[in-house]
Amino acid sequence: MTTESATKIAVRRSVTVALDPQRAFDLFTTRMDAYWPREHHIGAVPMAEAVLEPHVDGRWYERGIDGSQCQWGRVAVWQPPTRLVLVWQLNAEWKFDPTMETEVEVTFIEQSPGHTRVELEHRNLERFGEQAHAIRALFESPEAWAGILTRFADLAG
Repeated sequence: MTTESATKIAVRRSVTVALDPQRAFDLFTTRMDAYWPREHHIGAVPMAEAVLEPHVDGRWYERGIDGSQCQWGRVAVWQPPTRLVLVWQLNAEWKFDPTMETEVEVTFIEQSPGHTRVELEHRNLERFGEQAHAIRALFESPEAWAGILTRFADLAG
């Protein structure tokens, strides 16, 4: 589902996992490397690891197989077990840009005991300017957020 108004563009995806919110939050944040697709990297060398530092202002980055690091963004909100907001700082050329900021908000909502709905919204895509609609189309593709959440759900069991 996509939301678009005169100025706001966002992509939303969700998945339900058989975990309570705390376990879902922990899995999402501490095991990102286990479900993040290896082909989704920006470094000059293949990605060895996707890393999310578990605190406000923590870095969100990849480590290459040669030890190099490429930052993707940072943690803006860290509210276990219900909410995480990441600042995406990659521009339309897939390069880190500290002046570029879109947000990836992930919420963990208990649906029933032991089951959590994980909702992801990547918003402020209008900040990509003329390329906003093309970027939105990429983020809406099955290989993007939908695929990442599917991989996360598979890891959750």
